[in-house]
Amino acid sequence: MPDRFYVTTAISYPNGRPHIGHAYEAIATDAIARFQRMRGKEVFFLTGTDEHGLKMAQAARERDVTPAAFAEEMSAQFKAMDERLNISFDRFIRTTEPGHHKASQTLWQAMADRGDIYLGRYEGWYSVRDEAYYDEKELIEADSGEKLSPQGTPVDWTVEESWFFRLSAYQDRLLQHYRDHPDFIRPESRRNEVLRFVEGGLSDLSISRTSFDWGVKVPGSDDHVMYVWLDALTNYLTGIGYPEGGASWEQFWPADLHVIGKDVVRFHAVYWPAFLMSAGLPLPRQVFGHGWLLSRGEKMSKSVGNVVDPDDLANAFGVDPLRYFLLREVTFGQDGSYSPEAIVNRVNADLANSFGNLAQRTLSFIAKNCDGVLPTDGRSDPADEALLALVADVTRRDLPAHFESLQLSQGIEGWLKAVFACNQYIDSQAPWTLRKSDPERMKAVLAALFVAIRDLAVAIAPVIPDASAKLLDAMGVPAGERDFAALEDGGSYERLAASGFRLAAPAPIFPRLEAPAGN
Repeated sequence: MPDRFYVTTAISYPNGRPHIGHAYEAIATDAIARFQRMRGKEVFFLTGTDEHGLKMAQAARERDVTPAAFAEEMSAQFKAMDERLNISFDRFIRTTEPGHHKASQTLWQAMADRGDIYLGRYEGWYSVRDEAYYDEKELIEADSGEKLSPQGTPVDWTVEESWFFRLSAYQDRLLQHYRDHPDFIRPESRRNEVLRFVEGGLSDLSISRTSFDWGVKVPGSDDHVMYVWLDALTNYLTGIGYPEGGASWEQFWPADLHVIGKDVVRFHAVYWPAFLMSAGLPLPRQVFGHGWLLSRGEKMSKSVGNVVDPDDLANAFGVDPLRYFLLREVTFGQDGSYSPEAIVNRVNADLANSFGNLAQRTLSFIAKNCDGVLPTDGRSDPADEALLALVADVTRRDLPAHFESLQLSQGIEGWLKAVFACNQYIDSQAPWTLRKSDPERMKAVLAALFVAIRDLAVAIAPVIPDASAKLLDAMGVPAGERDFAALEDGGSYERLAASGFRLAAPAPIFPRLEAPAGN
């Protein structure tokens, strides 16, 4: 039975068009999912849209459309973004699906049956933008004297009848879980934030609203709709078959990893495990809160006018170059910055000038000077073994270890060092000189380079899947030999050479980028 891996993004709130922050989370999670598939695991990758709540109702009213029509339109834009960015999700869930309503109501009932839900009256601060309740002690004061949430968003004093969840009853159990499972919340900075919050004391949580009706109805209280975060978090259960059960549910829950933004860690690392504890369900194994993506070092906002459509970036630079830049440039878990110039400089330096040039020089040389026949029986040298050993260490050990621990940029950095080593090798061995002076030595050099490029193309496939596939297609590497297990197969080059495969003159995989005009 194969190992299984269930990974999710935080489903996106589609009250506006997708921005580059949404794209970054989707790309990072996709790279993790692709990596785990290449490790031989059976992966289920869930993403989607969170379509209820007051913000959605207000945005629909401003557009003079129904919330359902607005949700349909906006959710389609997020799905289109995922498809444009080559996000390999297994399920795109929408919280307006009838099955999700049923799942949310089932979870609610399980919590109620535990005695953890009671009717009361909510009086307190609520941020519509965050869809979150805040204690007075959490608020900050603007220069104008206005009270703001910890995220800097406006808050309103809200008074209404509400159902409450006994979150306070789970403080000790949550703290014990954090102690017993130190990797439950990552990175460490997020874990420390959550510990401080929970140790400071938990109040019971208002989990229903009566001031609007766009949401999941509370069982037995049709005048109440569920707090949008209770509804939204349940999607991770709905997506694999809850409450009916079935093979996906039995095989994949609990989730292995929730990849989320750092601004929603509290909901995933405090409220979500408490809800699951109450319902008697296993907890996810890990919540990873990534940082924000900044535009030229500034947080993106509509008021500043620096919000960027990921589709525009994909059109300007290409999908794989954009994916590579974001995963290489941003240390996963920390804030990162981007600009058009930074994308061009990074992609040209790493992909066009280094890896792309290496592949183009080597494959073109074989196509032209060996009639496309993969060279065998050349005269080997310790330099060949040293190069292949270095590449093997990176592609079979270092990069997988870094990706397994979610150190994505570090894994790519190590991969790039192996690319540099290959370029140093080809320059020092100079096969264009050996062609006349020592043809037998030339064969060994070209064979070593071919194997190294193949291994590097396989290892980087989670990051740049299309470019990797095009390169491996050009090299004749069979589709079934493009995972980490295949890298251990020492005879694959000889089989390919013996098969009669011939290299055609290759097309450049990574053309140089130019900065868009006006940047």
